[in-house]
Amino acid sequence: MNIQSILSSLGVESKNSGAAIGAKWLTTNGNTISSFSPVDGNLIGEVTAATEKDYEDCIRSAQEAFLDWRMVPAPQRGEIVRQFGDALRAKKEDLGALVSYEMGKSYQEGLGEVQEMIDICDFAVGLSRQLSGITLHSERTQHRMYEQYHPLGVVGIISAFNFPVAVWAWNAAIAWVCGNVCIWKPSEKTPFCAIACQKIMSNVIKKNNLPEGLSCLVNGFADVGEMITSCDDVPLVSATGSTEMGRKVGKKVAERFGKTILELGGNNAMIITPEADINIAIVGVVFGAIGTAGQRCTTTRRLIIHESIYDDVKAKLVSAYKQIKIGNPLDENNHMGPLIDKDSVNCYLNAIEKIVDDGGKLVVPGGVINGAGYDSGCYVKPVIAEATNDLNIVQTETFAPILYIMKYSNISEAIEIQNGVPQGLSSSIMTNNLREAEAFLAHSGSDCGIANVNIGTSGAEIGGAFGGEKETGGGRESGSDAWKAYMRRQT
Repeated sequence: MNIQSILSSLGVESKNSGAAIGAKWLTTNGNTISSFSPVDGNLIGEVTAATEKDYEDCIRSAQEAFLDWRMVPAPQRGEIVRQFGDALRAKKEDLGALVSYEMGKSYQEGLGEVQEMIDICDFAVGLSRQLSGITLHSERTQHRMYEQYHPLGVVGIISAFNFPVAVWAWNAAIAWVCGNVCIWKPSEKTPFCAIACQKIMSNVIKKNNLPEGLSCLVNGFADVGEMITSCDDVPLVSATGSTEMGRKVGKKVAERFGKTILELGGNNAMIITPEADINIAIVGVVFGAIGTAGQRCTTTRRLIIHESIYDDVKAKLVSAYKQIKIGNPLDENNHMGPLIDKDSVNCYLNAIEKIVDDGGKLVVPGGVINGAGYDSGCYVKPVIAEATNDLNIVQTETFAPILYIMKYSNISEAIEIQNGVPQGLSSSIMTNNLREAEAFLAHSGSDCGIANVNIGTSGAEIGGAFGGEKETGGGRESGSDAWKAYMRRQT
């Protein structure tokens, strides 16, 4: 793959300003962000981080754009989002390749992420003709009462490296049709993906003679994120990342009585019962545990297996892990690519050490892969460890391909184990027993925001609201009625 030709196709330079107001790229003088690919360790290019002045310029332009954009009829706003979706279709292969190369996920996953952007645009276009309130009977004679929704203003979006483009689009497409404008702080680990998206959207803005502040970009480090969270002019902050990050964002935004959508850590479990189709279960586990090298918030991290089939499932998993091909994610013969950087590799190694120290047992021991083709130092082997749910390391989300397996004796115990962690994003049960499935989905079942039956924990459809409970933050993005979070409610 020629990364420079892909960047050129996307209109991106190897050296870029990291701040933009629509198609207007600011002359920044902030710190330099160097983006190295975890695929081969090569430098993709350099980006200059946004400064406080750049941020202030973006906010001012965004506020001005909002005054015009909110007056555009919602179906016309949907038309702009439709055009953005078509522009993404035209650049799908190149943007998908850039996502794969800068983040490290497989090319197919990169394409899938861009497809998620396209899908949410399609959803938002339909939504633009369905934004609704309700009419209520009034207790007063000859009166009526109704509830309606109005746009909030500037929506701040802070996204993580593992989905460097899709999560922004989940938020932006819905925010735009609701009448809001957006300012985006992407992960400093994937700045070029963000610049490419800004270039694509800025062309749509320019073509339709729209205010530039409709879409603003502020690349940078944690200090840029803090500018957004502490800014009174940003009524809603949607933040994706670790629980630790979410605590800081939530506290800062709450201090100024702003609103948040928090999509934070996951510690997702799959239950396998004696009445499961084991072949389907194994496929679901492997894809969920090693997909994106374990760097999804919905990655399968815990496997809760009935004691009667435990040994059989464990043996099949070990056999399946032996067949996993690890290498360049742009090679479609490989199943798993690298971790994002060497800091993540160190977290992975520390977690393996902690497993042993806590009393767990390594069934598939893992380790860093060296040699030709693994020059970045970010390639690791997936791990399977026998452990109990109460171990400290099991209670913690490690963003790496580490799977903990454990036993249960009855379905109530399995659900209790599944719920027995601080996080509450995604969950799954593999069973052909309707009673077991219904128990898992009942009020006393899974306490997660997402519950799956006979499919794995990873992934989601944009038609449904995405998010989790407990330390996952409680926010909802994407489909269903998640749009209401981007609006202010009036009775």
